[in-house]
Amino acid sequence: MTSNEFIKTFPVLSSSRDSLVKELLAASRVQDVPAGSRLYAEGDACAAIAFVLDGEIRVYKISESGREITLYEIGQGETCILNASCILSGTSYPANAVTLTPTRILLIPSTIFRKLMGEHEQLREFVFSLLSLRLSSVMELVEEVAFARMDQRLLDYLVEKSENDRLETTHQKIANDLGSSREVVSRLLKDFERKGQVKLGRNEITLLNRP
Repeated sequence: MTSNEFIKTFPVLSSSRDSLVKELLAASRVQDVPAGSRLYAEGDACAAIAFVLDGEIRVYKISESGREITLYEIGQGETCILNASCILSGTSYPANAVTLTPTRILLIPSTIFRKLMGEHEQLREFVFSLLSLRLSSVMELVEEVAFARMDQRLLDYLVEKSENDRLETTHQKIANDLGSSREVVSRLLKDFERKGQVKLGRNEITLLNRP
């Protein structure tokens, strides 16, 4: 991978000194990962951090009963803040991470990542900005789970509004109707789709397993 290709995917690092990108690329390797591949399981050591060049990764927790909850998803031009925290604190990975689509990642060894984090403010700003974004997302998720039961409200809404098990609408419209955010609705709908409850199309939702 060339420096220009990396900067195109991670433009936030474009103003960093050349030494950061050069050293980062010299020590890293590109890996293509098929959809459905587990990158981390809870308790794994973090030998490297993955910068996503293309594709999508789901980060989630599993309860003792086997119930899953999505913490957040990572896309192109991002990295996992739990992965970064694991490396910087010397702890094990506290969740699970699996690819949702064929994914290309840039793997940077943990020792190099720690070194570059200490030397380059631009890299620190990139990681901390993602940390702020993910914390807001997870706090919103906690509110859903602990107080709102948004998943049940959303299912009730789909049943009520659909005709012949089909509903033509947008995620933003549903969010507005339920007093939530588009990100929350989209995340829950994706979870429903993974469970086989709905099929998502462009501005269309089909109920597959009416509750």
